[in-house]
Amino acid sequence: MPAIQLEKLGCTLKFRIFNRIDDVPADLWDGLIKGRSRTFSHAFWSLIEASKLNDFEYRYVVFYDEDDVAIGSATFYAVTTDIAIFAPRPLRSLLNTARRWIPNLLKLRMLECGTPIILNSPPWICATPSRAEEMRQCLIKLMERLASEEGCWLIIARDFEPGSELEQKEMATAGFHLIDGLPNTYLELPWHKVEDYQAAMKSYYRSKLQKYLKRNRAAGISHEVVDEFSELAPKLATQWLVVHEQAQEFQREILNTEFYRQLSLRQGISVKAVLYFRNNELVGHALLMLDGDLGRWLYFGREIAANDGLYLYVAYSVVQTAIECGVKRLELGLTTYPIKQDLGAHLTPIRFAIKASSKMLNPFVGWGYRLLNKPAQLSQRDVFRRLC
Repeated sequence: MPAIQLEKLGCTLKFRIFNRIDDVPADLWDGLIKGRSRTFSHAFWSLIEASKLNDFEYRYVVFYDEDDVAIGSATFYAVTTDIAIFAPRPLRSLLNTARRWIPNLLKLRMLECGTPIILNSPPWICATPSRAEEMRQCLIKLMERLASEEGCWLIIARDFEPGSELEQKEMATAGFHLIDGLPNTYLELPWHKVEDYQAAMKSYYRSKLQKYLKRNRAAGISHEVVDEFSELAPKLATQWLVVHEQAQEFQREILNTEFYRQLSLRQGISVKAVLYFRNNELVGHALLMLDGDLGRWLYFGREIAANDGLYLYVAYSVVQTAIECGVKRLELGLTTYPIKQDLGAHLTPIRFAIKASSKMLNPFVGWGYRLLNKPAQLSQRDVFRRLC
């Protein structure tokens, strides 16, 4: 193996930083994944980087042991983010008014560890569990150094779901504040046919679903699942923007035509587009990523913003597509919780770790973030019959 220049930060492990994913050997990067999500893969990061989303600036880090053997990886990115991203509607309305005169009010340059458009817990890879604690300590030191070098006010590690309590404890010990974000939603899919899924529902939820499906079909709504949608990329990006501009709960990344084109064409990434038609006219779409046994509903877009019941049809068709693809678990993502819960999705809490790059300001960060961001308190719904 040719000699490589490695750095140390007062810890036992070494590391190397890459500024472009193409500078990282794909076999080295992918060799560390070991059963984790394909969204950690070299192919996925190449897709993200090529899409040029927002003002993201990426850093790819590989960690090495004393013998210069790679044991883990992480990705950092600097991005301008609204620190009131989860603000309740009255506060968000007030901020929108104030930003007519001060466009960047409460928008700060942040350094994040994670993946810009995907939830992964924990947000880094350690292929050698016995070195996990050392790697986390080195990772934290590196985040602090990069934030200082790149002029980032805040440092964030996201996301942490149940099962990552050890990682959360270590972040708190290092001075990070653990903040509740919007919950994620998952639907377990033990069924082989969508008819069995409906049959397992309690009568109230099944009747409600069938009523909306009947209403949409009477309105001429149908759908088709396709694997290749690169030629539709400009239209799908425009449809996504229609929904994005109406969002009340969460807005950050801005998708574009290149993102949709890359998703369709990139080898090693399996994404299906569910296309929605009204009397043969394309009126919307949803994206479903197949990630091993997990399906991920990524995005939804439509031609015209309207409260016409289409979204429930869309959500159901994503569930149907996931079942037909043999997915065992479906991630439905953040926001629009009532409809997802009516289909049987359960809520999973998400936390992220946040720290100010300034030691003087850091004690106030947790308090300030919680003051500005108050995710809604939601309860679980019991949609399926209890079977003996």
